[in-house]
Amino acid sequence: MQYTLKNSYLKATFESFGAELISLQDTDGKEYVWCGDSAFWGRHAPILFPFVGKLSNGKYRFKGQEYSMSQHGFARDMEFTFLSQSEDEIWFVLEATEETKQKYPFEFRLEVGYKLVENTLKVLWKVINPAEETLHFSIGAHPAFMCPLDEGTKQSDYFLQLDVEEAEFYPASLITGQPVFEKQTLSIPGGKVQMVEEFFDIGEDRGTYIFENYQVKEAALVRPDGRPYVTLSFNTPLVAVWTPEKKKAPFVCIEPWCGRGDAEGFEGSLEEREWAQQLAPGQIFESGYDIRIDK
Repeated sequence: MQYTLKNSYLKATFESFGAELISLQDTDGKEYVWCGDSAFWGRHAPILFPFVGKLSNGKYRFKGQEYSMSQHGFARDMEFTFLSQSEDEIWFVLEATEETKQKYPFEFRLEVGYKLVENTLKVLWKVINPAEETLHFSIGAHPAFMCPLDEGTKQSDYFLQLDVEEAEFYPASLITGQPVFEKQTLSIPGGKVQMVEEFFDIGEDRGTYIFENYQVKEAALVRPDGRPYVTLSFNTPLVAVWTPEKKKAPFVCIEPWCGRGDAEGFEGSLEEREWAQQLAPGQIFESGYDIRIDK
């Protein structure tokens, strides 16, 4: 099922499958969210839960047992239940099932909300632990935005804008999709760097910028004339910036994460995964991010 929120600035459309944002348009009907063409990447803005990224060898260990899990977890490929809708806000919910417990042995309640506030769409996450043991999880976003946005322009004309002038990052392996833990530095004079054709070709079969340690709290895509058109604000420990490598895909993802994939060769338990979240019994974890659209 599809659902819509609309105000005098934006129209947002959501799909109950994955509780995914599938369209975000301004009052002129201009689309800012990627259309999901599978020739490049068949998604729009999936929610990553209960894992972000890839596990080492696609497996994790908990209480002496080994479990398999696909990249980015299962929430993006499940039907959420519609919870509520008002004029400017909508909520969906996903709860544990016998099927999810086969690969993720936890009770959980994941609530995903969206709220329109003028020219900003607020994305809201609530993870609730209804059980009597600690809940171990990660959650993240993977929204893709049109780039280039305007006719007659190309992606290499556009800029990435961050709220810092220098940031350390890890690239991801194009072979395994996992972080390569050789820290590099991105220089961003004036907080803005042009996404030239080589920008996402980091070298040695590596792509994706993964910024850790709360270094970046705002990221924007900027038109060739210097005007930001999509700005994400967040307070997550990590954020990634990605587009499909060597495909010349007409979109860029800005991905706030509470968690990330394992390093190659990681053999620790679920409790030892870096940046993973731990939620005590009966507690609620809340996070999310804002998407601001400027015409």
